Amino acid sequence: MTWSRHRQPRKPGDRESSSMDAVRLRRVNRWQAEELCEDLADLYLESSDLSPSEGHRNRSREEFLHHLSGDIRRPGFAMAIAESTALVGCAFGFPVRSDSFWWLGFDGALPPSIEQLTESDNVFAITKILVAPHDEDDDIARPLQQRLLTDHQASLGATLVDEADHPSLAAFRSWGWRDIGEVRKPPGPTMFRALVLPLGERTALRLDGLARHAWTGWPG
Repeated sequence: MTWSRHRQPRKPGDRESSSMDAVRLRRVNRWQAEELCEDLADLYLESSDLSPSEGHRNRSREEFLHHLSGDIRRPGFAMAIAESTALVGCAFGFPVRSDSFWWLGFDGALPPSIEQLTESDNVFAITKILVAPHDEDDDIARPLQQRLLTDHQASLGATLVDEADHPSLAAFRSWGWRDIGEVRKPPGPTMFRALVLPLGERTALRLDGLARHAWTGWPG
């Protein structure tokens, strides 16, 4: 999963910028997402910290489009986009099925509360968040993820973040996401942190105290 804008987030409670007044959010279906693929790939390149090498950027673009195409084909795929005069952000993902495929590679036993929510089809995975670089990008990323999860009436959000990507981990932490452990997805060597976001007081209580120790080594 990628939160593609690596900068220190504002602390919760800071006043949100009025720039959001000029940005509108809307859901798009899988067919509309397919029509937006090239624009979304441009946004990915704009929002990512990539090598200036043309060859590297072209490979990264193709990898993103391959990832997007795979997600679009998944049952329940959903995307929310942010627009002003142009496309400035997007978030997309799909429901986590009760077969627990999403959690394959999880290190150790999956916490019972997470397993129960997965079995009852109440978990939605966000696989990518992209925001065009500007000073208020957090103010766009947070409403995008909230729109996606709320529209799906999910009880729990889930995502995977490269454990070496400390700025992204710090951003998700500031948005209320909780670390529940490590996940390795073969064949690559990357180790991911599995993060979850409880939606609603009832779910938050079920996850109360879950893996609080996992935050202690992270930058504040």
